[in-house]
Amino acid sequence: MRPMLTLAATLPMACALAACATDDAADLTEMPVRESAGECDAGPVQYHAGHTATAAMGEAMLEESGARQLRWVPPRTAVTMDYRPDRLTVSYDDDLVIERINCG
Repeated sequence: MRPMLTLAATLPMACALAACATDDAADLTEMPVRESAGECDAGPVQYHAGHTATAAMGEAMLEESGARQLRWVPPRTAVTMDYRPDRLTVSYDDDLVIERINCG
């Protein structure tokens, strides 16, 4: 019963935080997928760290890395730990500044 109470208490908070998202962040929720299945190589896209995350930059990183799928990771967000060799994962901060880029 306790887990349900915890969920019930955190759900309104999560909805409130989602309402604070900017339009720029909303663009990042789209996870582009390329048709050609490719192995991700995060090396060529490391220079994007420190830049502002945009949908267009995501498309460019997807192309440059050879990955098939892009996963944006907003701040304070839990993500699955499954490893996908064809996925590029990009983490950014509250100001949409890219902090980390890796495959998986």
